[in-house]
Amino acid sequence: MPAGDAPGRRVVITGVGPVSGIGIGARAFCRAVQDGRCGIAPARTFDTTGFPITLTGEVPDFRPETLLRRTDPKAWGRSGQFAAAAARLAVHDAGLTDDRLRSARTAVVMGTASGESTTLVELAEVWVADGLPATPGELARKLPAGRIAAAVNHELGLRGEAVTVGTACSASNYALGHGYDLVRTGEADLAVTGGADAVNRFTHAGFHRIGALAARPCAPFDRDREGMTAAEGGAALVLEPYAAALERGAAVYAEVLGYGLTCDAKYPVRPDLEGIVRCIRMAHDRAGVRPADIDYVSAHGTGTGINDRIEAEALRTVFGDTVPPVGALKSLLGHTMGAAGAFASIATVLGIRHGFLPPTAHFSRPDPAFAWLDAVPGRARPGRIGVAQNNGFAFGGNNAIVVLGRVER
Repeated sequence: MPAGDAPGRRVVITGVGPVSGIGIGARAFCRAVQDGRCGIAPARTFDTTGFPITLTGEVPDFRPETLLRRTDPKAWGRSGQFAAAAARLAVHDAGLTDDRLRSARTAVVMGTASGESTTLVELAEVWVADGLPATPGELARKLPAGRIAAAVNHELGLRGEAVTVGTACSASNYALGHGYDLVRTGEADLAVTGGADAVNRFTHAGFHRIGALAARPCAPFDRDREGMTAAEGGAALVLEPYAAALERGAAVYAEVLGYGLTCDAKYPVRPDLEGIVRCIRMAHDRAGVRPADIDYVSAHGTGTGINDRIEAEALRTVFGDTVPPVGALKSLLGHTMGAAGAFASIATVLGIRHGFLPPTAHFSRPDPAFAWLDAVPGRARPGRIGVAQNNGFAFGGNNAIVVLGRVER
């Protein structure tokens, strides 16, 4: 793969840990993505009374006690549980022991949009019913968003850097970029990166109030798309130097070639075309690739009218008449908020390893505004991915794009 403009060690992904509504663990998640399986359904984990739209992307089979070794789930919020479980799966997938993790300089960087919002809902219910003096200490201790990364450190027995990034729905792309920098520059020997968020009345109400929720499953880029579906889960990836991965005989999913970050700070929720174009070009430049090198784009693809249109326009601006195939994972999972970029990276590197393009579900009617877009409809498409681009955009104009490449052994 081409070398970017950032000096330092080559960084590869050697483990993935998805905890999602379509599958838990690399193998189950990979099969679901290939099949185009959708995990969007009416909410079961919270009371939807009063909501005209009840679809969510929950993780109904999540039983943290079956995945965690060192962590008591009762002591942590749901987002922290997701993060710790995802990290445990990722390090197992990477073939790393706890002793190896602890003896190395292992950093943890996790992204989130809403922090421990489920705990916040529980606290609010106590305050409304009984007042602030009734606040349970055990609940209050779970609330800080920084505990999401701390939960990973606790589960893995780590004492190194543990950072929670709060740049909303692009947060786990930010986290991946920061983890990449730590390993690339030698500040860390290993990094566990990703993101976690949970659905509840608070998050559902927020997206409902801004008119973003869809009454049918999320259909990115489709002509009749109605909006997004709020979702949850935890996703983690293990990063390490390429040379170290070779030395220990690790199976490599892909290389992190580089990333780009921009913040438009123009609109609270509306994406900015110029800012996204600038971010794509920055990511390409830093990764040392050209638009013609990109074989697949994992789109942010929220399924909202304006977001999908601007993302498509940005791709056309950069790629011209040769926009590569574009898949949107949110059509399967829903919008997992701070975990979205990490889930998309996992799906993409699975595609790189196993030779398929992750699909866009519920796509049946091309939008005339961008009829040229190849959305990989329905199921995964067999195909070789040499270089892929993973888009992440967030409220406030926080854009983060990661470039991933195949490693030829």
